[in-house]
Amino acid sequence: MERSNERADGRTDGRADGRNGTRTGTRTGTRTSTPSGADRPPTIRGVAERAGVSKSLVSLVLQGSPRVSDSKRQAVLDAIEELGYRPNAAARSLVARRTHTVGVLLNDMRNPWFVEVLDGLNSLLQAHGLRMLMADGRLDRRAGQDFARTFQELRVDGLVVVGTLPDTDGLAEVAARLPTVIAGNHEPRLPHTDLVANDDERGARLATEHLIGLGHRRIAHIAGQGLVGELRRRGFEAAMRAHGLAENAVVASGDGTEEGGYRAAVRLLTPPPVTSRPGDGPAAAQRPTAVFAFNDISGVGALSAAQELGLRTPADLSLVGYDNTYLARIRHLWLNSVNNASHEVGRRAARCLLDRMERPDAPAGQQLVAPELEIRGSTAPPRPD
Repeated sequence: MERSNERADGRTDGRADGRNGTRTGTRTGTRTSTPSGADRPPTIRGVAERAGVSKSLVSLVLQGSPRVSDSKRQAVLDAIEELGYRPNAAARSLVARRTHTVGVLLNDMRNPWFVEVLDGLNSLLQAHGLRMLMADGRLDRRAGQDFARTFQELRVDGLVVVGTLPDTDGLAEVAARLPTVIAGNHEPRLPHTDLVANDDERGARLATEHLIGLGHRRIAHIAGQGLVGELRRRGFEAAMRAHGLAENAVVASGDGTEEGGYRAAVRLLTPPPVTSRPGDGPAAAQRPTAVFAFNDISGVGALSAAQELGLRTPADLSLVGYDNTYLARIRHLWLNSVNNASHEVGRRAARCLLDRMERPDAPAGQQLVAPELEIRGSTAPPRPD
């Protein structure tokens, strides 16, 4: 009686067939093996053969088409599972003319504010089947690359620019061809490009008026860069003028980093000379009793400077930051900070991008998210002179 290679469970044992001298493939219920034993990536053709259907029907199943019967759909899904088949994303993109990816260009990934913006951004994009590809604008400047154009070459479906970018020359060209949204900044203003940002001027006024309400009169501001920095400085100065304290408003330049905040605070808090120069106002004669920092990172730098100079917060110096990042919520810092709703900014930016992808020629829009001041433990009334 002729021996069969077919086992009772329907699997072949892979032994040589004496009639033709060839070795039958081993089918174990997972994926096929080559005669050499090295795995080859399963293909859509292999899925079709395993399921007993055409390649075009497999494609319909992968696309989620309703024009496939339940039985054949299940056969294809079973074959995909058995073979461990993974669809080729690049091939699907060529057919659909979409990559289901969104480019995200950040000013500086080291800033924790961006983490919360990205969280809000990704929560909505992911729900719509889109993935983020991120690039750091700081590295862009160092490497001499233009990541905005790089994203265009990668054929992303849309672009989100987060934060202040010092060089936006190439952005206008890209935004003219690609759905683009700017988040966390108020510029540049481009046709068909939406802006989603915090109301920075209002937030700065909240912080400054809080300090004034505690009784502080000598208040300093560590300023930031770009239009966001200008708006926050404008809000600080407007609040000081409104309360008749314009002469006591001192501004020190910063760059939004901890080191920048530290250096600015050292300049502000170092005891002045015994004699002041002619024309120096009251602010030049005495150190400030309160500091409003451009962001939380600058605030942490200012806090370090105050400690090195022997000043306690808030007993000797009140301090307010901006962005309400996780840094402000660290217990031993416990920094008062303006909450600029970073998660909401990210979520709204994602919503704008999805709408822009559907209506690329719609007029450009601008949304400002209202800020709130989070009170913790870094401010108190000033000591009596």
